[in-house]
Amino acid sequence: MLNNLLYDISEIAISFDQVDEEAIAGPVKWDIKFIERFMLVFRPISFVFDFLTFYVLLYLFGAGESLFQTGWLIESIATQVLVVFAIRTRRPLFLSRPHLFLAAMAFGVIAVAMALPLIPAVGQWLGFVAPPPLFFVFLIGATLAYLAIVEVIKRIFYRAMSVRKKPKPGIGAPGPS
Repeated sequence: MLNNLLYDISEIAISFDQVDEEAIAGPVKWDIKFIERFMLVFRPISFVFDFLTFYVLLYLFGAGESLFQTGWLIESIATQVLVVFAIRTRRPLFLSRPHLFLAAMAFGVIAVAMALPLIPAVGQWLGFVAPPPLFFVFLIGATLAYLAIVEVIKRIFYRAMSVRKKPKPGIGAPGPS
């Protein structure tokens, strides 16, 4: 529940976001099949990183229940909040500028998730423990790898979708005259 609450707080600012010019150049028709394909392509990437985190926490850090819950919350919030910056645009992540409020809320929520276990009374009440410093090295590496893979897959996905939408000559498309 804490994960959902923190994520929801970070996304309060999404209504302030600045969209890319090409996204508002003309009317957009909702395509449920496109959204379904998008989810079927991108959700498994998240699953892979979830399981990677489980493995690292359990086998490399020997995490008990408290460290597992702590590490999982921090990694989950970091990737869940930051991937929004990649999937909110067709452009590469760093070529599309989000609204400052959205960026501030996102990084603020990640900071809160990382700080909660370090505040003794709060962390203890939530059942968290301070992660070892190497966990944060893993967190940075895994998050950057996750975002990089999402960017590569996003590029392939949109290229495939644009090819799919082009009519083929002889199948309902006008051919050469």
